[in-house]
Amino acid sequence: MARTTTRLKNGGPTGPRTALYVRVSTKNGRQTTKNQERELRAVAQRHGWEIVSVFRDRMSGTNDQRPGLLALLKAVQRKEFDRVAVWSTDRLGRSMPQLVRVLETLKAKGLALYDHRNSLDTSTPMGQAFYYMSGIFAEIERQMIVERIHAGLKRAKAEGKRLGRPTLSPEIETRVKDQLAGKIPVRKIALALNIAPGSVMRIKKKMTTG
Repeated sequence: MARTTTRLKNGGPTGPRTALYVRVSTKNGRQTTKNQERELRAVAQRHGWEIVSVFRDRMSGTNDQRPGLLALLKAVQRKEFDRVAVWSTDRLGRSMPQLVRVLETLKAKGLALYDHRNSLDTSTPMGQAFYYMSGIFAEIERQMIVERIHAGLKRAKAEGKRLGRPTLSPEIETRVKDQLAGKIPVRKIALALNIAPGSVMRIKKKMTTG
């Protein structure tokens, strides 16, 4: 489940009211939005922006129904701030249509978008032009990743390799069951045995359903 919106209450206004949007792609415990947020807070402090809201998501950028993003767009409609700051535009979306929709929503309400990684600010004509270009590059990059994955799958199939979820040895599966029976957390088991948490969850589900 993606994290919900976090609202902050600051003192008197010190500059443009700013909302931060931060996102990581998965629920993996090793991924965190803290680094993105820390960098954006430093930028806001340097520019004298007042941070009034922070919106967070922990899911793929290809998902249009991210709770944090939806809450952000609703706040945009109410004009609760003057600009949105992101670590990179690909945090908002992984396709050009997604990015354009968000940008058009911001433009319609007279809000600016700041992209930290590319030092872009859509409040300037040059920044707006480069924003569109960065969105195109993000889409190209995503398509290249997908193409590489598809090429890899085709190559593996041609070589007769079995595709799908990796199977665990009977010994590992037994150890997983023993640790689950001992009430050890799924992630701790996965880390100790160097296997995916999903593999542990599948075994746990089998144990539960009999």
